[in-house]
Amino acid sequence: MLRERQRQYLEAIGIDLWVPRATTPATVAPTEVADLSLQWQRLVEEVRTCQRCPLHATRTQGVLGVGPRRADWLVIGEAPGAEEDRRGEPFVGAAGQLLDAMLRAIGLDRHTNVYIANVLKSRPPNNRDPKPEEVAACLPYLVRQIGLLQPKIMLAVGRIAAQNLLATDAPLGRLRGRVHRFGERQTPLVVTYHPAYLLRTPADKRKAWEDLKFARSVYSQLQGAPDGHGS
Repeated sequence: MLRERQRQYLEAIGIDLWVPRATTPATVAPTEVADLSLQWQRLVEEVRTCQRCPLHATRTQGVLGVGPRRADWLVIGEAPGAEEDRRGEPFVGAAGQLLDAMLRAIGLDRHTNVYIANVLKSRPPNNRDPKPEEVAACLPYLVRQIGLLQPKIMLAVGRIAAQNLLATDAPLGRLRGRVHRFGERQTPLVVTYHPAYLLRTPADKRKAWEDLKFARSVYSQLQGAPDGHGS
């Protein structure tokens, strides 16, 4: 049954079958739970009431993220779109469905073992690119999220997310295929295409698949085990 579901997911993104190794969720000591919960509650409330930039005036709500509050994997996109702004969850709609298929193909799920967030928590009007001052206002929220999540690996999807996280104007093609480092913990960060781009340019789904396999290999090395996967 598991292999059949994986086959369907892989068919959805146009790639060959690859059997993933199951991931082990990060654990939290019981004494940490109460403090972590309080910090998350504060962060949720701050994002909900944030007025650090003009986007608060046009958004429906702040979109913090979705997934377990300790996760080995963190996926970061650009900003909420119209549907995300309405529902309060990142990556919904067609792009979200494709992202879910991509993640499931390597054994990940937004509700169990991966956290999904955006650089911006508020939707830019008409889905325009974020302005530098908007990123500067919102990035501290993401940094706090990363500190609470303590991911072992980060996956930046799309040029905007990658460039803002890495403080570079290098094109996506130059950022793919290698391990970057983010923040004080020097968390490994891998770059790939945004699902919305892949919907417009399906020929690049194969490249995205190579990125996912690369990220999974990096994660397996961090775990001290071979990835054990085929091509």
